[in-house]
Parts: sequence; structure tokens; C-alpha cells
Amino acid sequence: MKAIYEKPQVFTDAITTYCGGCGHGIVGKLIAELIDELDLRENGILVWPIGCSCLSDRYYNMDAFMSLHGRAPASATGIKRADPSKFVLCYQGDGDMVSEGMAEIMHAAIRSEKFTVIFINNAIYGMTGGQMAPTTLEGQYASTAPAGRKELNSGYPVHMAEIMGMMPGVCYSERVTITSPGAVAKCKNALRKGFQNQLDGKGLSFIEILSPCPTGWKMAPLKAMEWVDEVVSKEYPLGLIKDTTKEEN
Repeated sequence: MKAIYEKPQVFTDAITTYCGGCGHGIVGKLIAELIDELDLRENGILVWPIGCSCLSDRYYNMDAFMSLHGRAPASATGIKRADPSKFVLCYQGDGDMVSEGMAEIMHAAIRSEKFTVIFINNAIYGMTGGQMAPTTLEGQYASTAPAGRKELNSGYPVHMAEIMGMMPGVCYSERVTITSPGAVAKCKNALRKGFQNQLDGKGLSFIEILSPCPTGWKMAPLKAMEWVDEVVSKEYPLGLIKDTTKEEN
């Protein structure tokens, strides 16, 4: 019998610790597929954050580095500058990037660092108990916002893909999701674009992925997927924000 699908070769046999219905596992599989397809395992380094994905180094049979909370772009900068030939992937969540690490991602963009950034936006702190994040929607409930987020007290949700799109050092910024087979295919295409930009020596590539967090949102997995499409994507519209590489071709 001919196999039509196999586990990506870069994956180990470790069992993930993600909650049921979490989007991190889907994105992780897409990363693994692209690592295999683009032959990045031997020359790639994955930079992981503090957060739900902090144990991801055990899932991939390749070099990886766990950074301090929010500091993944700074760590990725050091790695890429020490050896520009390396493929460096920086993976962050919304709390890690937009709260603890806002300065790091901004200055990486200012300097036009030549690595790829994946930003998982599930609008909440998933690992630490469902606290409000900078990306939490207005009115959205969280353990630290039991009456819903109020703009008067907490300000407005942060739109990272648009912010990155305004930075001259960012060559590519796009927002996608993984709530359907078609959306997963578009997500993989966006990731492939961001990976290829780095291989071609372009500036920083930024891919924001809207992801469900059933545990943090206190929703059933299917309801969480629907909530991304019906509510979250209205605050954070999907689509291409910036692609200067088209102008170069």
C-alpha cells in the first residue's frame, strides 16, 4: 500500500502538551512540513518563547533555543548575526511578544533583522491562567478582566501585523488563521513566503496567526474556532498587510 501522508521527518516521538483544540499544534505541524520541504533541519535554529509553546524544542529533532520571556527577537538577532548562514525562526505568543517583549520585536523590525517571525494571537494568556493580554478584545472576558476588557482602564487591542507593516525594515507582514482546511493551506503559504524571504536574504518577515484557545476562552473547541472567524477576525482582519518583495521581482 502506498503512503499518501507521513509524519514530518523532523518531528520526534514526543507527545505535545497543548490543550485539546489549541491552534499551536496545527501551526507546529506546518512548520515541521516546511522544514522538511525546504531542507532546513541541519542549518536551522528554532527560537522558542516562554508560553504555551515553551516545550516545543522537544518536538523537533533540530537545534533550538528557549529565550527569556519576550526576548526571543533579541536572541534570534544574536544567533543570526553570529552566523548569517543559519535559518532562524522566531516563534512567539501575544503575551510574550506584545507585553513582555514589545521593545524586542520593535527594535528587530527597526534594524531589519533577517529572520522570520511567527506570532500566535489567541487574544489571551493561555499558559498562565487566562489573564488579559494586550491583544484581548474590547469586552472580552479574562481571569483578570471578569467584567470584560474596558478601553478606559486597559486601552485598545494591539494590531501587530499592521504595526509591523509600517516598519521600513519589515519586508513582509500578513495575518492568517487555521480555522478550516482552506485557512490552513493559506497559513502554510504565508509561512512558506516568510521562510523563503529569509533564505533569499530579505528583511524581517512577520506572520500573525489567529489561533483558538478553548481553555482560556472557556469554550468548546468547535465554538472557539467559530469565535475566531465570527469575532476575532473582525477585530484583526485577515490578509496581506505588506510585501515589498513583490516590488523587487
